[in-house]
Parts: sequence; C-alpha cells; structure tokens
Amino acid sequence: MAKVDSKGRIVLPQEVREQLGITPGTEVDIYEEGGKAVVEPEDNPEQIIERMEQFVKETSSERGETTPLDDGANPIAQKHRDSVRRGAEKNSDE
Repeated sequence: MAKVDSKGRIVLPQEVREQLGITPGTEVDIYEEGGKAVVEPEDNPEQIIERMEQFVKETSSERGETTPLDDGANPIAQKHRDSVRRGAEKNSDE
C-alpha cells in the first residue's frame, strides 16, 4: 500500500506505472471522481494526432474520398491544427 508523505507526495507502484505507461517526466492529470483520486497520464500531442489520423482513415472509407484542408480553411480550425502541431514538435524536441 502506498503512503502519502508530509509534502503530499505518493509513489505509484512500479506495476501501476508500467500499466499506465508512466515514465519519469510523464505529466499526469490527478482529479477526484466518486470520492477517489484518479491518476491519468497526459496524452502526448503526437499520439493525439495519430489517433485522429487513424479515425479519419477508418471513417473516410465509409464516407468516400476526403481531401486535405487548404489554406482557405476555417481560421479557427487552422489555428487549432497549428497549435497541436507546435505542441507535437515541442515534445519531440525534449
């Protein structure tokens, strides 16, 4: 059983860290849900993009061909894509 130290720190057991893919430096979200503390590893922006691309690939076959968005795309959507890409580049540099 894990203990909370005087500074509020908890060491996650190695088995739990391995199952969740938590390695040194991994950012985690910690929140309360139903009276319990929940720890979730933060998604890597590259993984988010990969999941989005896989989702598009899987669903595009159901809807027919898709084409990439051009520079005339919705400016809010373009700003979001640029932000996600910058985050992915920043994480790959670390």
